[in-house]
Amino acid sequence: MDRDPERAPTIALVPVEQPGNASTFFQGTPFQVPEALITDLQINAPHIKCSVVMPGPIGTSIRANTRKIHSGDRESDAIDAAGLAQARERFALLGRDVSQLSDDQLRNLVAELERRFRDEALTSAAQAATIILDGVKADRWRILVGPDAHKIDEMVRHSPERAYDIAFFDEFARAAGWTERLSLENPEFRPPS
Repeated sequence: MDRDPERAPTIALVPVEQPGNASTFFQGTPFQVPEALITDLQINAPHIKCSVVMPGPIGTSIRANTRKIHSGDRESDAIDAAGLAQARERFALLGRDVSQLSDDQLRNLVAELERRFRDEALTSAAQAATIILDGVKADRWRILVGPDAHKIDEMVRHSPERAYDIAFFDEFARAAGWTERLSLENPEFRPPS
């Protein structure tokens, strides 16, 4: 494969979870590791380019695929007893009591959340790919993907000390337009009246 000697592959670190879903550490790391790497490359390997890709949720099947991989059956859409137990535990961690839901109701809820994540994301997979590739071609070192990524970037820069507080994520979810999606996972999450 022929490569331009001035251009090496771009490195991208991608947080895939929404804020409030126990992913705060992973969301913080994309800012620190690549920035140090970029500096190191500028000094020691200036012919290698690096971009930091910071997306909001991208409309993909990652939730369903992750569930399938964790279940040990990558081909089946079915949710077995262990998967149901894991779903109940996850909802409990999010503060949602699903103990009154039947197994079939819980399966339907999980399937609906997976569908909504894929189909209702503010940025589709095709849009994300275009934004990322355009950013790489323009030699940008920071590539924000989607309106929600731009919103959290703005909010973190305005209040960096609050960036890891639950209240911050609630404010961000409202500002980014995630309220309807998050209310399905946590019915107590409602827009202020």
